[in-house]
Amino acid sequence: MTTVVGDVATAYFSLLELDGELEIARRTLATREESLKLIRTREQGGIATMLDVRQGEQLVYQARETIPATEQLIEQTENLIGLLIGNKPGPIRRGRSLTQQPELPDVPPGLPSSLLERRPDIRSAEQILISRDALIKAARASYFPTISLTGLIGFQSDQLSNLFSTPSRIWTFVPQITQPIFTAGRVKSNVRFARADRELALAVYQQTIQTAFREVSDALIAYRKVKEVRVQQELLVLTLEDRSELAYLRYDGGVDTLLNALDADRDLFSAELSLNLTRRNELLSLVQLYKALGGGWQ
Repeated sequence: MTTVVGDVATAYFSLLELDGELEIARRTLATREESLKLIRTREQGGIATMLDVRQGEQLVYQARETIPATEQLIEQTENLIGLLIGNKPGPIRRGRSLTQQPELPDVPPGLPSSLLERRPDIRSAEQILISRDALIKAARASYFPTISLTGLIGFQSDQLSNLFSTPSRIWTFVPQITQPIFTAGRVKSNVRFARADRELALAVYQQTIQTAFREVSDALIAYRKVKEVRVQQELLVLTLEDRSELAYLRYDGGVDTLLNALDADRDLFSAELSLNLTRRNELLSLVQLYKALGGGWQ
């Protein structure tokens, strides 16, 4: 269930990102078409050159070509969501846009690592151990770190970060084996095979736990850092909006070149798309944290 919820949320937020991309492309196209009209008027008056016209046309055509490609991705993503939720392919009803989404909730401090026991991969690995006559409580005590995942302000705790404290972020937890993991089990003709089978199951279990804690660590880092990136990109877009407006005013007034205005236009378009993508990534960081914790922190 956790995987399905995560996949649907990921696809839906990707759909909202494409909606934003389409809106940006259409708005940019309208602005560029108005600019092209200005350039053609100036060319007819002998102020601008045909090269200026061709450069303006280039930006218009570039904006136009992104629209059908984005519309295609929107329809395909809608079909994907329909498949995930068991509906027929078709339009998906929208809620709030990316720009209207509320602030993401703060991660509570002191989240226990026991939340990860709900993860499907850990449950599956435990069931394999049980089938090999393992004492699962002993296995957890030996291989599953009992720590707080988050610190006082909801960021990654020192206990969690210390599990990957090496420069290459390699797992450094040493299993605390204080009691036998396996019972005597059934009598088998091939004792060596049975021992190897158990050791393999235990290795898989240990690797699964390491992966789970690593994913929680990565998700908590992303949850905090993507927001910082988004804030800076919002400031960048505001700056580039002013730059673009001023550049075209200076060109219209004959005190600056068209090249500067076109460069400002291209930079703004690229920054708006990047900001739109980062807003999606910020929401996806919450989805990844939800999945890493085995179903959120409730």
